[in-house]
Amino acid sequence: MLWISPLLLCTLALCSLTVLADKSKSCLEVRKLYESKGFNLNDAPVHEINGDHLKVCSQGHTCCSQAMEEKYSQQSKHDFKAAFTEPCSTLQNVFSSRYKKFDEFFKELLKNAETSLNDMFVRTYGRLYMQNSELFKDLFAELRKYYVGGNVNLEEMLNDFWARLLERMFPLLNPQYHFTDDYLECVSKYIDQLKPFGEVPRKLKLQVTRAFVAARTFAQGLAMARDVINKVSTVNPTPQCVRAMMKMAYCPYCRGLVTVKPCNKYCLNVLGGCLANPGDLDGDWNNFIDSMLSVAERLEGPFNIEMVMEPIDVKISEAIMNMQENSNQVSQKVFQGCGPPKPLPPSRVSRSISDSNINHRFRSYTPDERPTTAAGTSLDRLVTDVKLKLKAAKKFWSSLPSNICKNNWTSGVGEDDCWNGSDKSRYVYAVMANGLENHVNNPDVQVDIANPDIVIRVQKMSLRTMTNRMRSAYNGNDVNFIDISEGGSGEGSGSGDCDSEKCGDFVIKSTDDPDKIKPRINVNDNNVKTAGGAHSNTASFTVLLPSVLLLVRLWR
Repeated sequence: MLWISPLLLCTLALCSLTVLADKSKSCLEVRKLYESKGFNLNDAPVHEINGDHLKVCSQGHTCCSQAMEEKYSQQSKHDFKAAFTEPCSTLQNVFSSRYKKFDEFFKELLKNAETSLNDMFVRTYGRLYMQNSELFKDLFAELRKYYVGGNVNLEEMLNDFWARLLERMFPLLNPQYHFTDDYLECVSKYIDQLKPFGEVPRKLKLQVTRAFVAARTFAQGLAMARDVINKVSTVNPTPQCVRAMMKMAYCPYCRGLVTVKPCNKYCLNVLGGCLANPGDLDGDWNNFIDSMLSVAERLEGPFNIEMVMEPIDVKISEAIMNMQENSNQVSQKVFQGCGPPKPLPPSRVSRSISDSNINHRFRSYTPDERPTTAAGTSLDRLVTDVKLKLKAAKKFWSSLPSNICKNNWTSGVGEDDCWNGSDKSRYVYAVMANGLENHVNNPDVQVDIANPDIVIRVQKMSLRTMTNRMRSAYNGNDVNFIDISEGGSGEGSGSGDCDSEKCGDFVIKSTDDPDKIKPRINVNDNNVKTAGGAHSNTASFTVLLPSVLLLVRLWR
């Protein structure tokens, strides 16, 4: 029997333990990475340990303790939120800054147009304008109210402006008469048939309505895009997403593979599953972007609000001059339709004529004198810039997984030498297509396609609603607004109930006798005879004062 000394047995046992210790892998690199995240180094083992305690990562030999796995799970949620919100925040800032710029531009454009008109009319019409300036202040106040989202029917508001302007001007064009409020209401009621301001009101109404509808809707679209991105970026990852993120990003550390990055296709499936709900926005988002680009083209062309508002003072002054030049013809038709007005006593006639005498010199701004628009820029430059940003934002949601993976986890990683979720090897699964339903069989993230995220569903509906509004704005249409084309047959909702055969004539009830119907007047008949003796008796007075009647341009 071979005898072995106790000393030899101890030596052999010690050598065995040393060999086993040498075979146990060091966790030094894992500890360094763990500590760099700000975690307690006491959680991390020095050498590999048995991984039976792990719930997500491999349970073989591991460098991760239970505490480390829990911390990595929390870190995975943070990493996902940071990676998701960064591109969202960048795009949100793009829309936010462009909205602020457009909003500033439109509001200052209105302010400058009002200032320009006020300065011009003070120089041209003097005291008469200042006595009636609230009429124009109300016009610009209503335009501002509409732009900021107020309940203003542009067509009705503009119709009311011209009617009020006519009521102010008509007594000044006929200073020898006294006009009651009822009489002036009779005059303004038939402004569409009389056309005392020529074609300016119709054309300006079309231009202003289309331009303001497009401008307001476009600005609202920029603001809504900003808000959609903001709300979607607050969506929290599901527990299944957090689990998949940790398995992709930190389970390699537990295996000691600290330099091995996730496979690109693997990352695309993980992020695609985590972002399956936001990815479902892509179709509605792209439609919205296309509609915004269409309206942007309108803003560059026929719906250019800058080209409408800058010369609005000249256009209104042109309408006033049209009224002045057509005053005799308009007055005769009104007198026949609304009845003969009552003459003023001679003493009051002189005072009325004196009050209506104005400085008729007219000079509009030269281009150098006109105030600059917001920040000295122009609508064309703003639209050109935002169109580039809109085109870049298309397919934003469907491209998020790829962009996040590339910028955070898989940059420069070969597909044969990467982490596939369980080992350093090729990833064998196909990449899932974009959209919630396409991730029903995602191999790496369990996605509940039966219960779409409520925030995402609400944003989808917001995008669809705004897209429909954009399409209406593209055609120049607003709520309760009927498009009026140059060759159209009507004037929209403000044209009354007459058809093409009846609009040439109108029947007006006398304001003196409500039950008495005055004779029908043909607006196209240039040989209109006066209907009452009062007007005939004052005809000579009108002849004696032609210069006054021609130079009077405004109202009391």
